[in-house]
Formats: sequence, C-alpha cells, structure tokens
Amino acid sequence: MPLIPVTDPDDPCLAPYRAVRERDVVGHGERFVAEGEVVLRLLVEGGRGAGPRFTTESALIAEARVAALSELLSALPGHVPVYVAGREVMDAVVGFPIHRGVLAIGRRPAPETAAGLLARLPERALVVALSGVSNHDNVGGIFRNAAAFGADAVLLDGACCDPLYRKAIRVSVGASLVLPFARGGSGAALLDALDGAGFDTLALSPAGAQELGDAALADRTALLLGAEGPGLSADLMARATTVRIAMAGGFDSLNVATTSGIALYAATRSRLTGA
Repeated sequence: MPLIPVTDPDDPCLAPYRAVRERDVVGHGERFVAEGEVVLRLLVEGGRGAGPRFTTESALIAEARVAALSELLSALPGHVPVYVAGREVMDAVVGFPIHRGVLAIGRRPAPETAAGLLARLPERALVVALSGVSNHDNVGGIFRNAAAFGADAVLLDGACCDPLYRKAIRVSVGASLVLPFARGGSGAALLDALDGAGFDTLALSPAGAQELGDAALADRTALLLGAEGPGLSADLMARATTVRIAMAGGFDSLNVATTSGIALYAATRSRLTGA
C-alpha cells in the first residue's frame, strides 16, 4: 500500500479528482468517483454474484482518516497508489468541502448487455427495470432498495442516468457497485430482453389494472418503473401486467424510489412466505 503525501492541489497525479461536480456533469467515461468509507469498501471487496468487477485506480484520503482506514487500504492491490492530503488540499482539488475525507477513482469493466446479464441469472430471479429515470437521487435510492430486498439485477434504458454518477453511488450507499446492472437501448428493448429470458414483467403505475398485492409472481419476475411525472409510456404498459399501490383517496403519487421499495418488499415477502 504505497502512501503518497500530496501537498500541492495542482499536483498532476490528482487530475482525476479535480472539480468533481463539474466533471460529473460531462461524465468520466470508463472512470467513476467513489466517495466515503462504505462505498470504498464495496469497491474494494467486489459485487454480488459472478460477473464483471470494478477495479480501483487510485485513492485520495484525508490525513486524519488514514489510520482508521489502514486495514481497508491494505486490501487494495499493491500497485494502486493511495494519495494522502490535508483537508484544505482535498477541498481545493475537489472543489467543495469533502467532509468524508475518502475518495477513490474506480474503473468500470466492459458493459454488459441486458440479454447477457439476464442469461446468467438463476432460474428464480427478481429484476428491477427502469425506463427514463434520470434523477440521480432516485436511481441511487432504487439501487439501495434493490440490494436491501435481494433483487438479482437492475436494468436501465438509455434515458436513465448513469448509476455510477458520484451522487447516485453515494445515495445508493454503494449498492450500484454491488448489484449487477446493464444500461442502454430503449425501454422496448429492455422488455424484449426480459421476454426473451422468460421474465414476467409487472409495470408499476397509479393506473395499474390490479393491486400489487393481488399480482401473481412468476419464478422470473421483473418490476418495471418509470420517471416521476410522465411515468411509463402506454406502449410499455401494454406489454406488461400493470399493477398499482393502494393509497388514500385523493392522492395517487409516490416518489419512484419509494415505489420501488414498496414493490420490492411485497415481492420479497411473497417469495419468502409463498403468499
């Protein structure tokens, strides 16, 4: 674990960490920023199930955090540099107060297709599919819920935000580094892949034809969610079994991440109890 002290915010070795917020807007390509101890631990320890793994390119740690993180940092491969800086230097590089004092640059593997990911899931599997969910907080929250309730994978169409956006990873508490996911194509293409892999798809909508609790769950079930406001398109809903969550009269709106948590709980409870 080579610890490399850095005292100059303009040191070229810190270029990947510079102006994180602005860089997130335009994307990092195959790189992404992991923030916080929990997220770094998941990056280092790997994800759930077999499949492509993320790698750590470097870490940037506040001087005051090094001792407490020594065991975790020692788990990094020997060739991964760990830059150590004072809090003021870190803040100057990143562009805002980085209170956690823990950053790392991860590198993503070659992307999986939805069909390829689904093909390696078990015969009994639960998948979350997203269409047009572009809010980073919502995507992060959905990944967190999916990991908490034991979903096997998440599929996102090309209109969804990148789950490896720094804020999405942070909100997910690192779940987007744990759960296998595939992103790209249209919502219709996601349904094609799900149909081809033998999944029954339940589309969540206030206009759903039946209550979520009354829906039968197949061995391979996908929960399909759309963006808040526009929701799922009529074309996508026509290809799925539409379900709704019962709410008090006069109100039919839930945050999409909240919806995912309720739906995942219902699906998990059904599978555990056989109800």
